[in-house]
Amino acid sequence: MTTLSAEREIEHLMTLHPKGFDLSLDRVTRLLERLGNPQDRLPPVIHIAGTNGKGSCAAFSRALLEAAGHLVHVHTSPHLVNWHERYRLAAEGGGKLVDDDVFAEAIARVAEANQGQTITVFEILTAVTFVLFSEHPAEAAIIEVGLGGRFDATNVVKRPAVSVIMPISMDHEAYLGDRVELIAAEKAGIMKRGCPVVIGAQESDTALQVLIETAERLDCPTVVYGQDFLAFEENGRMVYQDEDGLMDLPLPRLPGRHQYANAAAAIAAVKAAGFEIGHRAAERAMTHVAWPARMQKLTQGKLVDLAPKGAEIWLDGGHNPGAGVVIAEALAEQEEKNPRPLVLISGMINTKDQTGYFSAFKGLARHVYTVPVSSSDAGVPNDELALRAEEAGLSAEPVSSVASALMLLRDSWDGPAPRILIGGSLYFAGAVLAENGTPPT
Repeated sequence: MTTLSAEREIEHLMTLHPKGFDLSLDRVTRLLERLGNPQDRLPPVIHIAGTNGKGSCAAFSRALLEAAGHLVHVHTSPHLVNWHERYRLAAEGGGKLVDDDVFAEAIARVAEANQGQTITVFEILTAVTFVLFSEHPAEAAIIEVGLGGRFDATNVVKRPAVSVIMPISMDHEAYLGDRVELIAAEKAGIMKRGCPVVIGAQESDTALQVLIETAERLDCPTVVYGQDFLAFEENGRMVYQDEDGLMDLPLPRLPGRHQYANAAAAIAAVKAAGFEIGHRAAERAMTHVAWPARMQKLTQGKLVDLAPKGAEIWLDGGHNPGAGVVIAEALAEQEEKNPRPLVLISGMINTKDQTGYFSAFKGLARHVYTVPVSSSDAGVPNDELALRAEEAGLSAEPVSSVASALMLLRDSWDGPAPRILIGGSLYFAGAVLAENGTPPT
C-alpha cells in the first residue's frame, strides 16, 4: 500500500461529511453498534477532559504506565503533522504510532459500516479509535476528549477506570457556553456513576465546585488536587504527596511549573485506575515524558538554522488566555535562570481570544512577529493579529512566514542571543514542525 493511504481515506471522508463538531452521541452510538460496540471491549480506560493540560496529563499517564512495564494505547487530538499521531498503539518497549496500512484499513471498514449516513469526520475517526484499541492487546487505554465532554464522541465508554478533569477555563464558548460553570458542567459529563474521578488543579473555584458537586451526585470516589494530592518543587526536585505519603522525584522533563500539577494529576489518575506505580517507575516517567509542541525546545531543523546564532527556540501550541498565562510563567522561569530577550513569533485562529493570549506576555516579550496560519481556514490575517498584540500592550509587526521572521531577526539582531517563542495555535505549531522537518514520532 502506498505511503499515507490513510490520509487519502480521510481526505475522501472530508468531501462526504461536514467539517467540525456536532455535539451529540446518537450518530457515533449508531455507528459503533454496527461495528459490534468495540468501545465495550477496551482495556481499563483513563478518560481525560479539560481546557488546558489534557495532552500533558495523557503524556505523563503514558510515561508512568510504560515505565511500570504496561502496554498502553493512547488517543489524543488534534494531531500536529499527521493524522496517525492521534493513535498510539501499545508495543513492547513503548507505544508506536499506528502503521499506515492498519490505519487505512480501519478507516475504510468504519466508513463502510456507516453506510453513507450523516456523520462528522471526527465521529468516524473516534470510532476508528475504538476499533483499533479493541483489536490490539493492551493493559490500559488513555483517551483524551476532543471537545467538551458530555457530548464528545469519546464519551461512549460506559465504565472508565477513571475520569480525569484537568484545568478548566474559557474556550470553545460557541459550543460549551459563555460562563466557566457551564463549561465545567460540560466537561463533568464524562463522569460515570460510581467510577473514580480525579480533579486536577482548577484556577476557578466556581468550576471546582461544579465538578465536586457532580462527582458527589454520581457517587464517584473522588480525589481533588490541593485537597487529596498535590505536587511542589523542593531543592530542585518535584515532591508528589497524597494519602499514601510522599514521592521525591526529578523535575519533569516538560518545562514550566504548571507541569508539576499535570504530572500530579496523572500519578493520581493512574493510581485511581488501579495501577501500582513504584518510585523507580515514577522517576523514569518524569525524565522520559515527551509531548510535542508543548514548550518543546527546538534544537535542530530547517527553521532553527535560520535563527540568530545561539538563539534558544521554544514551540508551544497553547492558544487561549489560560494557556498564555502558563506559557508566560514558564518563560519567566527560564528568564530567572538564564536572562535573554524574549521575542514571539505568533500565528492564531479566529475562534480564540488573541488579545487575552498576548496580555500574558506584557512586560516579558520584547517584540512580536505575527504570521498567517496557512494550515487553517480560520487563521487570523497577520496584520489583524499584530493589532491584537498591540492592544495587549506589545510591540508587533506582521511578516509573511516563520522563516521570514527568523531571517529578519538574524539580520537585524544586535545583543545577547534571544529566546524565541513560536506559538499561538496547535495548527500553527504543527505547520512549524512540518516545515522544520521534525514531525512527532
